[in-house]
Amino acid sequence: MYDKVTEKDIQRMEEEIEHRKLVVRKEALEAVKEARAQGDLSENFEYKAAKQFKNENEKRIRYLENMVKTAQVISEESKADEVGMNNKVRIYFEDDDLEEEYTIVTTVRENSLNHWISNESPLGKAVLGHRVGDRVRVPVGDGGYYVVIRAIENTEDDGSIGLRKY
Repeated sequence: MYDKVTEKDIQRMEEEIEHRKLVVRKEALEAVKEARAQGDLSENFEYKAAKQFKNENEKRIRYLENMVKTAQVISEESKADEVGMNNKVRIYFEDDDLEEEYTIVTTVRENSLNHWISNESPLGKAVLGHRVGDRVRVPVGDGGYYVVIRAIENTEDDGSIGLRKY
């Protein structure tokens, strides 16, 4: 299955790849070289840590390159009065009598701690394309729940990406 990402997500991933290849890779190789120069490698914690950091960086580069190659690019454009990608949405949960704000993002950027939910999550899928005042059913398992869209804010994409950074 391909990850659905926006052009901006692709651009961010390519920037991270370039940074990791040009900056982080050099730092990691230098750290390995310095740790190796300290002598006995069998009990050299710094050498093991430096090798691990180098390997994690290379793994991350391969992961991002694969993501860029296999990603399905989706549009982030939507009508001004409809929920779309990168919109902040205030949602009222009827069953819980609770109101929360979420930002709809792609799967590579989702971050529940920041209230960024994926466009592929049940809630994200359900509210996309709806307007303020719409009552929307969110299917979950055999049942579901209802939410009401209270507000939509067209936010500027802040450039953050939910992917792990070093």
